[in-house]
Amino acid sequence: MLVIVSAIGGAIWGGYLARRRRGNHLDILQYAVASAIAFGLVALFATIVLSRVLS
Repeated sequence: MLVIVSAIGGAIWGGYLARRRRGNHLDILQYAVASAIAFGLVALFATIVLSRVLS
């Protein structure tokens, strides 16, 4: 659940960042996908660490 939420949040943040930098539609899409992947991976590792520590 945390991975999905952070991936969606990363996509929103990446799209916002590209729009703020005046990128075209493909730039916005690229930033959104790259940020979603990065945030999703960070959340995945955080989830793995938390599950190992708490169990």
